[in-house]
Amino acid sequence: MGAQLNAPLKPSLPIIHLLSSGGFYGAERMLLDHCLATPGQHQVLFLDAPYELLARFREAGVDCRSCTGLGALLAHLRQRRAERPLINTHNFKGLLFGWVGATLLRLPLVITQHGFTPRSRKQKFYTWLSLQLCRTASVNRVVCVAESIATLCRQASVRAEKLQVIPNGLPASNDLPAQATQHQRWLAGYVGRLSSEKGPDLFLDALIPLCQQHPQLDVVMLGDGPERDSLLARIQEAGLQERISLPGYQTDMRPWWRQLDALVISSRTEGTPMILLEAMQAGVPVVAFGVGGIPDVLQDRHNGLLAPPADSAALARQIDSLLRDPALARELIDNARRTQLDRYDLKALAERWSQLYIHTAREARA
Repeated sequence: MGAQLNAPLKPSLPIIHLLSSGGFYGAERMLLDHCLATPGQHQVLFLDAPYELLARFREAGVDCRSCTGLGALLAHLRQRRAERPLINTHNFKGLLFGWVGATLLRLPLVITQHGFTPRSRKQKFYTWLSLQLCRTASVNRVVCVAESIATLCRQASVRAEKLQVIPNGLPASNDLPAQATQHQRWLAGYVGRLSSEKGPDLFLDALIPLCQQHPQLDVVMLGDGPERDSLLARIQEAGLQERISLPGYQTDMRPWWRQLDALVISSRTEGTPMILLEAMQAGVPVVAFGVGGIPDVLQDRHNGLLAPPADSAALARQIDSLLRDPALARELIDNARRTQLDRYDLKALAERWSQLYIHTAREARA
C-alpha cells in the first residue's frame, strides 16, 4: 500500500464539481475562483442554473455545462469513469446526486459544506440528510468553510479524519478602490439575497431607527429575492423611500465599494461569507452578527464590529459607533486588510485544496 500511495498521479487530476444554482452568489463566486486557482482539470456541472451563470464561468475559461437530471449525470460520469475523476459537491442537490454517482461508480467524493439554512421543515430535513450522507463510506472528505460547520458535522458523528476546515479566500486584487474621501452623506449597505436566512428584515430593524436619528445616513440594499416587496412596504411605511434604496442584484460590486462607508451583515446563518472578505479587501468596515464563520474572521473592535446573533438593537449600536467615530473606521479598515491578506488569501488556500485532492485520489486508488 505504501508504494501505491507514493505512486505519481496524472499531471492534471480531473475534478468534477456539482451544484444546483439560481445565480452568482457566494458559493458560485468561491467555486469560480477555486477552479481558476487550484491545480487540476476542473469541470463544473450545473444541475440547475440560468444561462447567464454558465456564460460567466465560460467567459472566465472554466469548462462547465448544464446537466438535467440524475440520469444525465450518471451517463456523463460513466463516459469519464476511465479517467477516475474526483467528484466535489457544493450544495444539497449536488451532494445527493454526487453521492449516488460516486457510490454506483466507485469514484472518490469530496463534500464541500458551505453552510446550512435549517429554518423550514424541508430545510431541516435537507440538513439532517446531508449530515447523514457525510457519515457514509462513499464520502472520502468533508470540507467545511467555517469551524462552526465542522462542529455541526462532529455533533452528527461525522468521523474526525474525514473533516477539514478550509475557509474561503480571495485572489489578490490590483483594482482596489482608493481610500474614501470625506463626504457629507454616510452610506450603509446590505449585500445579499433578500431572503430570510440573510436577515434583511433584521437589517431594517437596525437601520430604520438609525435613519430617523441621523439625517446624514443613507442606506442601500443590494440584491433581490422573495422578501423584496415586504421590505419596500416597511420602508415606505417609515417614510424613508428617499433614503433607503433597493437597486436590485449587482453583477459588479466595484462601484459600490467606492461609495459604502460600512457593510452590514445581518444574516441569521452563514459560512464564511465571500462578501465579508471582499469588503475587508476593498477597505470597507464591516458590522455583523456573530453567526457561523464570521467570528472566526472578525474580532470585535479590532478588524470589524460584532453584535450578538439576531440582536438588531445591538447591531444598530455598533453601526452608530462607527458612524460617529471616523478614527475607529480607519483602524478597522487597516486591520481587516491585513487579516484578509494574511489568513484568507486564495493562493495559499488553493494549495491546501490541491493537497486534499491529491491525498483523496491516492487513498481512493489504494
